[in-house]
Amino acid sequence: MRFDTRLVHVGQTPTPGTGDVVPPLHLATTYERSAQGTPRYFYGRGENPTREALEAALASLEDVEHASVYSSGQAATATVLSLLRPGQRLVASDDVYGGTWSLMQTLRRYGIHVEHADLTDPTVVAALSDPDRFPDLAMVWVESPTNPLLKIADLADVSARAHRRDALVVVDNTVCSPAGQQPLRFGADVSVYSTTKSIAGHLDVIGGALVCADPALHAAFVEHRTTAGNVPGGLDCYLVHRGLKTLSLRVERQARTARVIAEALTREPLVGRVHYPGLSDHPGHDVARRQMAGPGSMISFEYRADPEKLMTRTGLFACAVSLGGVRSLIECPALMTHRPIPREVRLRSGVTDDLIRLSVGIEDPADLLEDLLSAIRAG
Repeated sequence: MRFDTRLVHVGQTPTPGTGDVVPPLHLATTYERSAQGTPRYFYGRGENPTREALEAALASLEDVEHASVYSSGQAATATVLSLLRPGQRLVASDDVYGGTWSLMQTLRRYGIHVEHADLTDPTVVAALSDPDRFPDLAMVWVESPTNPLLKIADLADVSARAHRRDALVVVDNTVCSPAGQQPLRFGADVSVYSTTKSIAGHLDVIGGALVCADPALHAAFVEHRTTAGNVPGGLDCYLVHRGLKTLSLRVERQARTARVIAEALTREPLVGRVHYPGLSDHPGHDVARRQMAGPGSMISFEYRADPEKLMTRTGLFACAVSLGGVRSLIECPALMTHRPIPREVRLRSGVTDDLIRLSVGIEDPADLLEDLLSAIRAG
């Protein structure tokens, strides 16, 4: 089956004897068993049929066998980071989601070295092979596109360099979704998702996922999940899976609209630099065309007036965090998603106080453009 067919059909096996085209939602927390039996299902923290159906679907989208889902994107991130040991080094993109940055800082208390670097810089990527520059390298964490500056890393180059050091390559693919980019095809070991975003797509459920080809890695993730208890319930998995079926349709529509908005923003006097991979002057434009199916639905730009006032003037763009949903959102990372990051650290990576981030939804493009531009021009 091709990608869009898998979105609809994988993990949707009907219950025997019913012919139902939507499998039932499993909410049970425990399963009856005989005293001597070895049951297929034992306890909801470990097994759930609705959860497994979602995992099968997500794995199929990257042409691998293994996926595990979690109670949030942060829970998925924490599960990957649990692989690190004292004395090892994690190198991560310098422009990462604020929650990811905060979680990585907690690793320092366990003797793990955490270093942020510009993984879109070829000289930095080349240095991943150098044990003097990055000693004890165990994991490289890539966001591409990054959040919120939409910087593009060359995933194949990063993976090749890191693997020379036997380091694990983890790609947070939340901004793209598997419809926009499939990191495992470029050599990454693990794809990380906040399924809350584009995968579920309707701003009504929290979740996370890890997708990988290595059965040993997958087993380690599932063991940690079962022990730590950061599992999603059956209803959450059902909602994520339902949203997944329309992923391609939403991503395609959102990207078309986002391109129109990004181009319009470049002509506005109160707008400074516009960050969007679909623009030909974006530094990562060529790499994005090579490894992404489309430029995505997220845009960020510098606003030469008061960001807080701007966010109160939009009507269709709701002032709220998150991204990838059917409704358009606007936020200021310095005030919202990236507030946990110290200002000097944010500024070094390019996340300025006047940066605005948009997540473009599926509304009519003309309405969105009118709403946004009228708010910007009000100064």
